[in-house]
Amino acid sequence: MKKIAIAMLFAGSTLLMADGAAAYAKCAGCHGANGEKAALGKSAIITGQDAAKTLEQLKGYKAGTLNQHGMGAVMKGQVASMDDAALQAVSDHIAAMK
Repeated sequence: MKKIAIAMLFAGSTLLMADGAAAYAKCAGCHGANGEKAALGKSAIITGQDAAKTLEQLKGYKAGTLNQHGMGAVMKGQVASMDDAALQAVSDHIAAMK
C-alpha cells in the first residue's frame, strides 16, 4: 500500500511539472527554453528565480498592476488566459530551471 501511495505522489508531481513546462512553452520565445535570455533584451534572467517572486510578478502582470521594463502590456497578454493553477505551475517550473 505504501508503494502505491508513493507511486501516486510521484506521478502527480511529474504531471504538475509537465503542466508547468507546457504552460511555459509560450514564454520560451522571449525568455529562452531555460529562462536564460533577457526577454527582448529588457528583462532579468529568470532561470531559477524564486517561485513566490515569479508568482507575485505574474499575478501583477495579469492584474495590470505591474509594468517592469515597460513590458506590462506584453506580459498581461501572455498571462491573461492562465488561471491561478497555471501561474503556480509556471512559477514552480521556472524555479526548478538550472
